[in-house]
Amino acid sequence: MTLATIVTAEAQLGPAGPPAVGVIEAVKRPVTESNEFLGRIEAPNRVSVVARVTAFLEKRSFVEGAEVKTGDMLYQLERGPFEADLESKKAQVAQLQATLVNAKLTTDRARTLLGGPAGQQSTYDAAVANQQSLEAQVQAAQAQVQLSQINLDYTEIHSPIDGKIGRTAVTEGNVVSPSSGVLTTIVSQDPMYVTFPVSVREALTLRERYAMRGGFKAVVIKVRLPDGRLYGQTGQLNFVNNTIAQNTDTISLRGTIPNPAMQGFSATEGAVRELTDGEFVTVMLEGVQPVDVLAIPRSAVLSDQQGEYVFTVGADNKAEQRRIQLGQSTSTIAAVTSGISLGDKVIVEGLQRVRPGQPVAPGPASALIQSSMKTTAEDARTQKDGGAIGPKSAGSNP
Repeated sequence: MTLATIVTAEAQLGPAGPPAVGVIEAVKRPVTESNEFLGRIEAPNRVSVVARVTAFLEKRSFVEGAEVKTGDMLYQLERGPFEADLESKKAQVAQLQATLVNAKLTTDRARTLLGGPAGQQSTYDAAVANQQSLEAQVQAAQAQVQLSQINLDYTEIHSPIDGKIGRTAVTEGNVVSPSSGVLTTIVSQDPMYVTFPVSVREALTLRERYAMRGGFKAVVIKVRLPDGRLYGQTGQLNFVNNTIAQNTDTISLRGTIPNPAMQGFSATEGAVRELTDGEFVTVMLEGVQPVDVLAIPRSAVLSDQQGEYVFTVGADNKAEQRRIQLGQSTSTIAAVTSGISLGDKVIVEGLQRVRPGQPVAPGPASALIQSSMKTTAEDARTQKDGGAIGPKSAGSNP
């Protein structure tokens, strides 16, 4: 091939044209607002079981780590000394009651003699005083009987709540007393609390965002477990603390979330639940109702030391760099609060070949990007209709 032929071929090709880019218009899309915080699972009810009387521990009636019901027997203490004491107190009551009956007869006779020559007022007064004294002694003795009965009942230690019981600190044969400390602990299981600190600045933002939409009812709580899985139940915010922590400048929020028993475990293993008291989790506070935002694909957003920006197609098909501010966004949709307007053509594909002020050849974005925008919008509308909000079975995939 001659040099003239090569030159002629290059002349026919001509200079390279402007780079082709895929664009999409900035439009209003419904987006579910979400904030993430580090939180902890806490049991609403916690009981430290202690002995109320001093006695030998005869029997432990629970399996460590199992779930117990209200009223279940936990410990049986030695009953003999308390039963004997109760019978002794009952005998004292019977003796005093018999003496009181005789005192009442004496009082009646003294009252009858007052009308005759043998009657004396002093004798009658003494009889009345003796009767009243015996009545007081009977009441005191009956109170001792009640106290002995209470102490006897304390020899049986029952569970005051439903929950999961821990290990025992004392075994059979040892003497326990009120000074022995905690014998075991019980924590409730369903529902559980989710507590998480929020900075004061972010708390004010949340209040401004949700206060007029229903307050606590305007948000739901979702939990991401330590292994990265999304917990299958949703919770409800129900408490904001009344004091700001001065050392961290945060305020504590709390919600409740169901913690049902997981399916597929044998009865001998006991109930197995996803959430455990004291567990660290990631808390996601999500709005119930999606909000309309000016949205573009997340892949269109670039960033440098000055912040986020996008490229748009301006006059004469020239690329323009726009500095933007991002609002509440998702993994696929970027919500823009300032920097672009409704209908602006944002470059989402071919960004590596774009320079500010450079002519480009715009065309529609790929079907994949356009479908992702539509899918996100449809998902948000489904949530708005109530189809995607609600509790799921524990352990199920979100």
